[in-house]
Amino acid sequence: MKVVLLCPGQGAQRVGMGKDLAERFPAAREVFEAVDEALGFGLSRLAWDGPEADLTLTHNAQPAILAHTLAVHAAVGDRLQPVAAAGHSLGEYSAYATAGSLALADAARLVRRRGELMLEAGRGRPGTMAAVLGLAGEAVGDACREASAAGEVAVAANFNAPDQTVISGDPAAVERAGERCKAAGAKRVLPLKVSGAFHSPLMAPAQEDLKAELERVAFADPRFPVIANAAAQPARDAKTARRLLGEQLTAPVRWVEGMRMAAEVAGSGVTFLEMGPGSVLTGLVKRILPQAAALSLATADDVERFLEQAA
Repeated sequence: MKVVLLCPGQGAQRVGMGKDLAERFPAAREVFEAVDEALGFGLSRLAWDGPEADLTLTHNAQPAILAHTLAVHAAVGDRLQPVAAAGHSLGEYSAYATAGSLALADAARLVRRRGELMLEAGRGRPGTMAAVLGLAGEAVGDACREASAAGEVAVAANFNAPDQTVISGDPAAVERAGERCKAAGAKRVLPLKVSGAFHSPLMAPAQEDLKAELERVAFADPRFPVIANAAAQPARDAKTARRLLGEQLTAPVRWVEGMRMAAEVAGSGVTFLEMGPGSVLTGLVKRILPQAAALSLATADDVERFLEQAA
């Protein structure tokens, strides 16, 4: 099957994630075991049994989601013909792993460290995020610029769909930006439960340390292009991959542009295949590219149905 692989980001975690996959598919179980070994503790047990409060911590949630995504990929990988991949924020690391650019153990340690750095930055300068529904991204960006003042910053951080944008920054500026979005016609502004202002300038203290971590890890040229969040362009070589991951932490997730680019790179007859917990990205694809075929593989039942159809 000709596919664009989609890898979910933080927020998709839930207690029990991937346990059914590990029980039914040896290749999936091996992924969880390899991640546990790479991190030096039983992340799989935390993902499967909780507690939820610990799993939700960013430095636990990120490697758990990566493990679930790559467990699905291990269970179905030989049935696929990937022509491109993309991941939302954290998911971009998973995407590079599916493309053979990052080794599994390196990817797990990287996202664990990424989560630690993001948590530290959030504690150093507390920030927040909010989802704006029913307003075009350009208007959200305008509202953020108007709301940024007196050293307080709000930015459009995630362009998730044509009418769904997440804003990020200092709490007071985000609140002002939300009010401006409502005045401009937004249907709703929903505060998000996060530990920091991700994909905003408030993450700058974490960025240099993350870039140093990226330089220490071996990258290979991806076997197929990965659509980078920061550029909404395909990364086709290791140098570009490393650079764009380094920029990603403070840059917006340009998901709408990225999905349109993925469709252009992939051509006709492609299925967008989301692998990992939840189906958020599948829903976003259907809003961005209404004519596109999209499918999510989150559970062992999903994988078994897919393998039966692909046989």
